[in-house]
Amino acid sequence: MNILIKKSGNTKYFSTILICLSLSLQVQAQQIKKAEKGPFLLKNATIHSITKGTFLGDLFIEDEKIKNIAQNITAPANTKTFDCSGKHIYPGFIDSGTRLGLAEIESISVTNDFAELGDFIPHMKALTAVNPNSVSIPVTRVNGVTTVFSKPERNTFPGTGALIDLFGYTPEQMYAGAEAVIMNFPSTGRRGRFDRRSEEDFKKDSEKAIKNIDDIWDKVALYARIDSMAKVQNKIPEDYNPQMDALLPVYRGQKKLLVEVNKKEDILVAIKWLREKKIKAVLTGVSEGGRVTEEIKKSNYDVITGPVLTVPGRANAAYDEAYRNVSKMVEAGIRVAIRTNEAENVRNLPFNAGFAATYGLGIEEALRCITINPAQIFEVDKLYGSLEAGKIANLFISDGDPFEPKTRITHLFIRGWNVPLESRQTLLNDEFLERLPGINEE
Repeated sequence: MNILIKKSGNTKYFSTILICLSLSLQVQAQQIKKAEKGPFLLKNATIHSITKGTFLGDLFIEDEKIKNIAQNITAPANTKTFDCSGKHIYPGFIDSGTRLGLAEIESISVTNDFAELGDFIPHMKALTAVNPNSVSIPVTRVNGVTTVFSKPERNTFPGTGALIDLFGYTPEQMYAGAEAVIMNFPSTGRRGRFDRRSEEDFKKDSEKAIKNIDDIWDKVALYARIDSMAKVQNKIPEDYNPQMDALLPVYRGQKKLLVEVNKKEDILVAIKWLREKKIKAVLTGVSEGGRVTEEIKKSNYDVITGPVLTVPGRANAAYDEAYRNVSKMVEAGIRVAIRTNEAENVRNLPFNAGFAATYGLGIEEALRCITINPAQIFEVDKLYGSLEAGKIANLFISDGDPFEPKTRITHLFIRGWNVPLESRQTLLNDEFLERLPGINEE
């Protein structure tokens, strides 16, 4: 876009770059009302605790935590009270795999920061790149999603993802206490019906892919031995290697490795490789997990899967394979969390879970897959994932089932703050619902 300015007979052209345009749009769409700090008392609600059943009662929020859940709570004089009669309280939903905060407009590369150069960059932290002012964050949280795992993508080791709450001025304020290195497991199967490689080439490519990750892991093992010897001798290793340092906790079993793998054949190879290396891992993606439930269950690995709202990955698959994938794994005894794997439509997490609920999972299990299950997988369940005294007050009040599109969320709390239900969509609606000047005015 060019701006023409005339001054003293001279003509100057000023070209505005796309980033400025993007920023101007963000300014228009950001929150107008400020979040309100408690204490708050939510009275007479149907409370869906997730871990301790569903019951009528009161919930008291003070500072950033749930202080009490009981009948007839008496709160201090300075408490703001909400009458929740006929309404429901749910824990905030957790999306276990997104690009939220790392991508603004996915079709425009300069607004994206989820993929760095290099095949082996596990030390690249998504948390440092999260944009707290992303327009998509308010759009997401007004649907009850209060926490997401934002992750880098592409390459074999693309970086380290972070769990964040969707409220705060800085990434550090938003950090929810968990990070994990991502690994994209190499595809050892055919890449679809258009894959015309010969059997010999197919075998060579598969062996090469496995050899690559074997070589990387051998280097990590060597670095771990050097690091251990240096600590015994009270020395600092001369050659600092941030890539290897990022993988040391994974190699030593102190942290989980999130391994992206989808096809049935690849899942089986990945499980075998991970068990041989004795890696503490979570399988992510797992779009064909329903085909190999027995093997996943035996591996004892947790699963993060999704999106549910997608099409089958094979031409001969049933139309509802993606919808039933979660229920098949849960029925086999596998702990599963649901993700959208989105940037701009993370708000659809409740509807992904709702489809899984309809196709065999059931409402209660679907709720667990976007609350307590991801909290347990990311090892933050002492503070997140359910409504219990002592946990972070991430929750929302609704007038019905949050999986139903007709349900309205009336209040949202993140870290104990009453966050206004404003987003780009609500502001545009307010602006154009009653236009000034009106449509019939001159």
